[in-house]
Amino acid sequence: MKTSLICASHSPLLYCYAKPPEDWDALQAAYAERELAAQAFDADLVIAFGADHFNGFFLKLMPAFCIGLKASAVGDIGGFSGDLDVPAKLATDMVVDLRANDLDPAVSTDMIIDHAFSQTINNMLGGLDAKPIIPIFINAIAEPFVPFRRTRILGEAIGKFVADSGRRVLFLASGGMSHNPRRYYPKLGQGTPEITAWQISGGDYEESLSHQQYLDLLEDMHHEGAEMIVSGERTAADMKLNAEADARFLDVYCRGSLQQFDTWDPHELVAEAGIGSMELHTWIAAAAAHEAAGGGKPVQDFYSVAPELGIACGIVHAD
Repeated sequence: MKTSLICASHSPLLYCYAKPPEDWDALQAAYAERELAAQAFDADLVIAFGADHFNGFFLKLMPAFCIGLKASAVGDIGGFSGDLDVPAKLATDMVVDLRANDLDPAVSTDMIIDHAFSQTINNMLGGLDAKPIIPIFINAIAEPFVPFRRTRILGEAIGKFVADSGRRVLFLASGGMSHNPRRYYPKLGQGTPEITAWQISGGDYEESLSHQQYLDLLEDMHHEGAEMIVSGERTAADMKLNAEADARFLDVYCRGSLQQFDTWDPHELVAEAGIGSMELHTWIAAAAAHEAAGGGKPVQDFYSVAPELGIACGIVHAD
């Protein structure tokens, strides 16, 4: 049994920036190094932790955690479309094991994922279906927020499940660090009526956008937002890019002190580092799984505040 861990930030603006950040070359080199490492590791199984941006999960039924028994990615901006190669029997066995150990993830027999999964999966693995993969959704955008402790416990249980499998397992987490994309994904009730209806129903309500209208709107808004950043209409402060908050997270994370996150207040982190910081749930789950399966502590590969990309970008790994 051998496991590996990779956590990486994602952003639609990586594909539609109006101006590259100053350290673009260093960022691309860091991504490329992890991509080569992931493909060299040649996992038998990838367990991918990700969130969603109202493309597959909606507020009329929003699980804290959901495991896909089958999954496909929608081609949203910054994302890649296609089917994942999900080993349904193994994913089902995981759910059974988790529930036998007092955890209750939802399941999906037709999970829809967006760039919150697909960008990192595609880029790190060389394709959405390059490896057998079990996608695990964590609600990182909608209140009531998931406690960090629950995410850590879920990750530990998943790590224990795969520990005796004999498989080479890559734990892959996508998202974070500090950023605040509320312009694109407003808090419930703060968007237009058709956006609110979409967030709740995913198109089932008469007043809702259709999925294509939602995708088109996000594409237009991200291109517009990229220009606003370059012109100074949107600043790092507007986007809650917060190097101090990220440094505190990385210090705890890379020391392997994951239980410290149990006491962190999600609302305080959102106030300080934006709603996008909730995607760090995926990092916590992946590291907890890696540790429980016998893996080592995370190592920071790259960090930069990159306003042009709308994110503070971090990349870590562990062997």
